[in-house]
Amino acid sequence: MAKVGVILSGCGVYDGSEIHEAVITLLALDRAGAEAVCMAPDMEQGVVNHLTGEPVEGAVRNVLEESARIARGNISDIATMSASDIDALILPGGFGAAKNLCDFAFKGPDCEVHPQVARLIREIVSAKKPLAAICIAPALVAKVLGDDKLSHQLTIGTDEGTAGAISSMGATHVSCPVNEFVIDKGNKLVTSPAYMLAGSIGEAAEGIEKTVNAMLEMI
Repeated sequence: MAKVGVILSGCGVYDGSEIHEAVITLLALDRAGAEAVCMAPDMEQGVVNHLTGEPVEGAVRNVLEESARIARGNISDIATMSASDIDALILPGGFGAAKNLCDFAFKGPDCEVHPQVARLIREIVSAKKPLAAICIAPALVAKVLGDDKLSHQLTIGTDEGTAGAISSMGATHVSCPVNEFVIDKGNKLVTSPAYMLAGSIGEAAEGIEKTVNAMLEMI
């Protein structure tokens, strides 16, 4: 059974992992006969009221603890994980990927990636194991690989502004519809837009499921 690392970034689209994307990813892995190995950084995060979309002033939560909600408690601190523990790695989206796993949401192309997240991505790529990213998560992958001067291609969909920022970090951005994915066979990298474009959970699911299957085929 393939073991696939799933990096979560909290719980909720505005300040953590996009729950639909995370659950669809876990379901697709399970249906394909793979074991999901959930992980997240042990760090503080700001909180957004998901009813109003507004930040909750002074409220702080922990990314690992919040991610454990999605993982039903079966989750590890990413600092304890290495590429040798898994056969592939996938990152669901949500603003947590751009706020907690990195600060792309605030700094754009000048962002920094959480050091443990960057480390594991580099280990996976160096080991020539498959790497997948969904929604906005390809932005942090672009930052890590771009800093390493590694030529690669990926997608966040069709948003020109975000695509331009990703290109400036060293990636080749490929426009992609919501129900498809972009595969960089040389780097074993698979990406799909999901809720960067999706208008429904069904639209998001189609691209995510294809992404998961393409990733597993490269193991």
